[in-house]
Amino acid sequence: MSRVSVEYKDHIAHVTLTRGDKMNALDDAMIKAILNAGQEVAASDARAVVLSGEGKSFCAGLDMASFAKMAHMDPSEWLMTRSHEDANEMQELALIWRRLPMPVICAVQGVAYGGGLQIALGADIRIAHPDTKLAVMEMKWGIIPDMGGMVLLPKLVRTDVLRLLTYTARPISAAQAEEWGLVTKLSDDPLTEAIALAENIAGQSPSAVRAAKRLIDLAETQPRAEVLLAESSEQVELIGKPEQMEVIAARMQGRKPVFK
Repeated sequence: MSRVSVEYKDHIAHVTLTRGDKMNALDDAMIKAILNAGQEVAASDARAVVLSGEGKSFCAGLDMASFAKMAHMDPSEWLMTRSHEDANEMQELALIWRRLPMPVICAVQGVAYGGGLQIALGADIRIAHPDTKLAVMEMKWGIIPDMGGMVLLPKLVRTDVLRLLTYTARPISAAQAEEWGLVTKLSDDPLTEAIALAENIAGQSPSAVRAAKRLIDLAETQPRAEVLLAESSEQVELIGKPEQMEVIAARMQGRKPVFK
């Protein structure tokens, strides 16, 4: 059965986890489907992505059958293989959304636990229902977060918060997650708000939005001099080009820009 759907409308890619009857828990088929969806969207001309999960929850993490399977596998074989640039297959479930050239907005409801939380962290922006529960759940099972969480979490939360979440596996409320930086904002209808935000982004210059995402990603990791140079380099490729000229013309004429 299908685990993920991908639909395109008004320059927005809608990626939906469709195992709602299992709280979108991750099994082998779901893992492959998420990676395939990310790769498909990466090759598209979408200007923004809305990532969501059907049913009561965004994603409850690995399903129990996957945990049972892990006990009979050689972890060095499937965890140490760098199958996706600098990441293994499981890490790419979260990092693929950060690698996409266009912004990703994640709508979160119900629970986002373990791997589910790490997938959400790969998005640029997270909008959560106030009743959502989030947890770095791996310690509950005697393991550590290893799906890109230790790349993404330190950029979002203080080190003491990171340690508390990781050591205890304790679920936290969406309000607490927003205060600590795991969630961008709360909404009673996160999917509708995520779509509205994606529509706003899709109405901006596609080349400028992609340049901004590249620049932000670089700014989070690179030295000052490299960031300053990248600012200038990206701007050179935007100023005076057709999309920027269309933005200026549209502003002057009081209309929405139309990008070819």
